[in-house]
Amino acid sequence: MANHVTMADVAREAGVSLMTVSRVVNNKGEVSEATRKRILEVIEKLGYRPSGIARSLATSRTGIIGLIVPDISNPFFADLAKGMEYVAYSESYNVFLCSTEENPQRELRALQSMAEYRVDGVILCSSRLDEKHLVDSLGFFYSAVLVNRGLESEAPSVGMVMVDDVHGGRIATHHLIDEGRKKVAFLAGPETSHSGRRRFKGYKDALNETGLPYASDLVVHCDSNVEGGYRAAKALLSSHPEVEAIFCYNDLVAVGALRACSEIGVSVPDDVSIVGFDDIMLAGLVTPSLTTCRIQREEVGKRAAEMLLEQMGGCSGKCETAVFTPELVVRNSAP
Repeated sequence: MANHVTMADVAREAGVSLMTVSRVVNNKGEVSEATRKRILEVIEKLGYRPSGIARSLATSRTGIIGLIVPDISNPFFADLAKGMEYVAYSESYNVFLCSTEENPQRELRALQSMAEYRVDGVILCSSRLDEKHLVDSLGFFYSAVLVNRGLESEAPSVGMVMVDDVHGGRIATHHLIDEGRKKVAFLAGPETSHSGRRRFKGYKDALNETGLPYASDLVVHCDSNVEGGYRAAKALLSSHPEVEAIFCYNDLVAVGALRACSEIGVSVPDDVSIVGFDDIMLAGLVTPSLTTCRIQREEVGKRAAEMLLEQMGGCSGKCETAVFTPELVVRNSAP
């Protein structure tokens, strides 16, 4: 079988030393063109495939990039992973994917596993870790890129790809207020979400800029999925029937809010307007279709992968920060 062929078999068949075969396989050292050609012909004949483990030990590279996301079932992260994998594949890298289920301990373990497998670099999306654990964990890697998570401390070797969540929160909330809605609530997502905190700032800024009072009881944290949005919206509208509009942490939460409104007999958008965030494919398919803040998700993934590869190639000085600006897409849930 081809997968049992070893470098020693190639050396024996070609009539050369093991070291000479190693030089050809790893493209290192001086080998005559005639000998190189003979060895390559034997490799093709025997079907020899170099061991990835052995090669990684010889080159200090594994050809693997790590990607850690909080929830791969969320289409936002699936689309981001698609863009990132496209760039990785084009540069002959494989991707090692971990989904942490929004659990900081699982995230920490995923980072440790990536380090143990000696990935060449890691992309960490929407980290839920506190600053200390995050900075300590990133120290495992020569190359790392954070997606939508900033650092307060200096980390010159860490690249960042950010979404301007504050801007997104502002334009979403302003749109609802411009509709004439005075009681605007915010389903804020997980308390550990840094994106949620920035979107909250945008929400609060829009209230201040339009002279509307901020009410803390109209801000409800929830799981970042359909069920979380459903439960949070149902509880919110039961205790605060005066709410006229809801800005949601993401589109999945917004879809849950739509479901809650339908169940309790609240008409969208006549009684309550709803705005989501991300513009996943589902946003245009639900009824009513969802007004939302669009993020170019695959482009975020591509830029993160490009930045990591640039960093792995050796970036001088402080690695850059790329920022993506959301745009409002108006549909029927908040026309």
